[in-house]
Amino acid sequence: MSRLFGTNGVRGVTNEDMNAELALKLGKSIGTFFGGDIAIGTDTRTSNELLKNAAIAGLLSTGCNVFDAGMLPSPALQYYVKKSDKKAGVIITASHNPPEFNGIKVIDEDGTELGKDKEDKIEDIYFNEKWAAAKWNEIGKLHKIDATEEYINAVVGRVDANKIREKGFTVVLDCGNGAGSHVEPYIMSRLGCKVITLNSQPDGRFPGRNAEPIKENVSDLMRMVKECGADIGIAYDGDADRAIFIDERGEYIYGDKTLAIVSGYMAEKKGGVIVTPVSTSSCVEEFVRKKGGRVVYTKVGSPIVARKMIEVGATFGGEENGGLIFPEHQYCRDGGMASAAILEIMAVRGKKLSELVAEIPEYHLAKTKVKCSNEKKKEVMEAFVKNEEGNVDLTDGAKIYMENGWVLVRPSGTEPIIRIYAESKEKEMAGRLADEYKKKIEEIIAEKGYIS
Repeated sequence: MSRLFGTNGVRGVTNEDMNAELALKLGKSIGTFFGGDIAIGTDTRTSNELLKNAAIAGLLSTGCNVFDAGMLPSPALQYYVKKSDKKAGVIITASHNPPEFNGIKVIDEDGTELGKDKEDKIEDIYFNEKWAAAKWNEIGKLHKIDATEEYINAVVGRVDANKIREKGFTVVLDCGNGAGSHVEPYIMSRLGCKVITLNSQPDGRFPGRNAEPIKENVSDLMRMVKECGADIGIAYDGDADRAIFIDERGEYIYGDKTLAIVSGYMAEKKGGVIVTPVSTSSCVEEFVRKKGGRVVYTKVGSPIVARKMIEVGATFGGEENGGLIFPEHQYCRDGGMASAAILEIMAVRGKKLSELVAEIPEYHLAKTKVKCSNEKKKEVMEAFVKNEEGNVDLTDGAKIYMENGWVLVRPSGTEPIIRIYAESKEKEMAGRLADEYKKKIEEIIAEKGYIS
């Protein structure tokens, strides 16, 4: 059987592999599997109504009632599903992908992204066309709802709003023309901030910048924070489940630093476990230990992190890409909640963002990759692990610990490549380690003739 779901839902290029027929059939499959009431929402992409309406038709045909929340951040719909009696949720989004892409992500009844076991069952229904078909008088009903107000109130209620309001922060928000445009400025306003917006008109063509808030895409925000004398800048991806921060000097703050700041704050307040993938910088563990907590590592992927957090009763968790998970709020990445949390830390600690960042231990990460056919990745990894000696962690790929840092060699889940991450306290050492292990993988591939 072919694989439909990837690492984060089903994605593809609009009207090519991601088309109305697929959305219709997937809607029928989701409805057949779950039954009952299903919530649905979209980000701002140009194909959002096309795919949403096709998915709704499929869901209704199975007898499911559908509750359409319209355009909103993914975590807002996830919060609605979690707090309501809905059986599941469907989000039409391709998150940070370019505008020609769109996708369909399924949310479980507890608001978490669907686990692989349930994805497999939906795929079985899809590929074998085992769809339920409601009788003419039992077809589902479509309802329009507003899921944003409850979400905004929930975020504001999870932080020390009065302390934040006392500071009167000036915040520049870059919503990237995405779903955060409808929500994030209002969260900041309710926290007493002076809000300056950038790219905050919804537009699925993403005319202001590319949807992924990496450094090269947010230069306008960096400049505006500095020119306006703002306290902080915040950039969101297309569906606003991730947030990236700019300090008061206009400096870009990488996601591992944000993760470390919030992890340390939570560990200091509550102790306990912080959950994060094996690809996360050592700065997080070093800082968390200093604050009285400990770190548990998982495979890469926010649904995996969230489920491990539930399993171990974690205090906090997240990824180095700006995706932070607050368990008392909900078990999913949440850009709005991350924004409010950073403001709370700044207010409570009485420090600028640059000062909080300065407290985080300094590490350097180098990344590279090697082409390898999907069919041969497993054999290449097995050969690589067999040749390695010393402290090797096989949680996700192979992570080799050494005195001067670590190297993670991990096959990509979406592309015909093997990724290599190397970290060290010294920038040059990180680069040398990445090059060294890239060469090792290339030699194995060349020896076995596995080049794709």
